[in-house]
Amino acid sequence: MIAKHLKYGLMVLALGGGLSIESTAGSEPLDNCPSVLRMADTGIEGMGNLHDAFGPFAKRFETITGIELQLFSLSNRTAAGNALIYGDVDLVFAGPSEYLLFRRETGVDILFTVERPHYGSSFFVPADSEIHSLEDLRGKRVALKDVGSASGHLLPILMLRKAGLDPKRDLDIIMAGDSRAAALANGDVAAMGGGNRDLQLLRQMDPDGEYRVIAESPLLPGDPVLVRASLPHDCRTQLADRLEAHADALWEALVATDRNHEKFVQRDSALRFDRSALDYSLVEEAYRAAGIDL
Repeated sequence: MIAKHLKYGLMVLALGGGLSIESTAGSEPLDNCPSVLRMADTGIEGMGNLHDAFGPFAKRFETITGIELQLFSLSNRTAAGNALIYGDVDLVFAGPSEYLLFRRETGVDILFTVERPHYGSSFFVPADSEIHSLEDLRGKRVALKDVGSASGHLLPILMLRKAGLDPKRDLDIIMAGDSRAAALANGDVAAMGGGNRDLQLLRQMDPDGEYRVIAESPLLPGDPVLVRASLPHDCRTQLADRLEAHADALWEALVATDRNHEKFVQRDSALRFDRSALDYSLVEEAYRAAGIDL
């Protein structure tokens, strides 16, 4: 299957004056697929929030495929995994961590990914700090994001271990969640580990402060859209081919909402259907470094 990257710059019209109209109306339904598919997102709770984020995407999906896409609210990643196992949902917007967990339990397939060229981890310190490397963090207090977060926990732990540090013995790590930037800005910690774009959080929290990066990781693989293993293989193949053929219109619909504009467009994302080169080994290594079994 030919790789297809669609940069957000080509689709800004979706945000300015409504979605462009593409000649996908009247698409023939896919022969080997059910007439209705159900989709969830591991990061959104509540039907109202789900519709706010994916309403235009669901409508464009149906226009392209002839299949109704019903949105299905789930409370957490465990519920999403169980829903895939028992066929309560057919598609799930997930992250690299969820993919590895679900792959172990359900044998899920990847329909397509949303790649973020800045999706990695960095460690930040105040510009005037005496800390210049990860090794200098020995004995220091460090803020990370949430347990299980690929860029905010797992990968930073791997980076620390590769620097020769034992996260439990050599540092005082706090899982600060959304307060991680405030913890650094207020001087409660010596450093913060998180996503590469967390520098924006620091600038919002402390507009007059100056910060620098002392370490940066390799990039993480894209966020996958997962399809349940029990969906017929012919359906999965037809679905991927049809969506790729209209990928520009699909992307327009995906980023037309405020939530997805912020999550994807502002992070310079791209839609990718070529799954042949997908490599989640870095995430697996990060899980092992954090002592979490897959």
